[in-house]
Amino acid sequence: MRIARFTRDDDISYGLVEGGPGEERLHVVAGDPLYAPLRPTGAVVGLDEVRLLAPVIPRSKVVGIGRNYRDHAAEMGNDVPTKPLMFLVPNTAVVGPDDPVVLPDFSEDVHYEGELAVVIGRICKDVPRERAAEVVYGYTCANDVTARDAQKGDGQWARAKGFDSSCPLGPWITTELDVDDLALRTRLDGRTVQDGRTSDMVFDVPDLVAAVSAAFTLLPGDVILTGTPAGVGPVTAGQRVEVDIEGIGVLSNPVVQR
Repeated sequence: MRIARFTRDDDISYGLVEGGPGEERLHVVAGDPLYAPLRPTGAVVGLDEVRLLAPVIPRSKVVGIGRNYRDHAAEMGNDVPTKPLMFLVPNTAVVGPDDPVVLPDFSEDVHYEGELAVVIGRICKDVPRERAAEVVYGYTCANDVTARDAQKGDGQWARAKGFDSSCPLGPWITTELDVDDLALRTRLDGRTVQDGRTSDMVFDVPDLVAAVSAAFTLLPGDVILTGTPAGVGPVTAGQRVEVDIEGIGVLSNPVVQR
């Protein structure tokens, strides 16, 4: 099941996405599916009639995981962590499909990082690895945009990874998806720059849910970013980044200068 959040005539709604690429239609549902049972309204709209929004705006937090692919850790000259390396991203960083990533004035070296994002579906704490699936609502694509010079200079990552528009999510949430071995590709202006698989993660999704929930109480709509494969690189104004994850779809965002 694919669940989208969208706007039409200034109203924000949710819909079930049906149909293949180029033929998707939205079956509108009442309310927010994260907090209420799915109740179709009977209304159906074409994807070309609406503007997709970030499929979730975390009420609480986005938790990022650093260096969770060995090849990415190596390309950055870092060791692979022995435990999940966590950082927090404010919900004000979240934008949706086709929303611009605005390059911050304080950075001259901003990078794309295509990632699988996990959306939490219920309040939880200290979740055992074997019960992680019970608290996962679904999955979406993410771009963990990073001001690399600020990341190195600040010594902690809040500004580098949490500036406004640094966390695109979309195009929708896919539920009931086996994410053990999905293709994850990032394209820059149509050219493939990252080509990895989720099976290459150092810590898989159950590991991450267990570790993150041991540190933080997770709330419905919270998001865990699971790390990025090798191939990260700089973006400049005028370029477009696409994160394409098998079984989910494509998240596409232009890059602009403030």
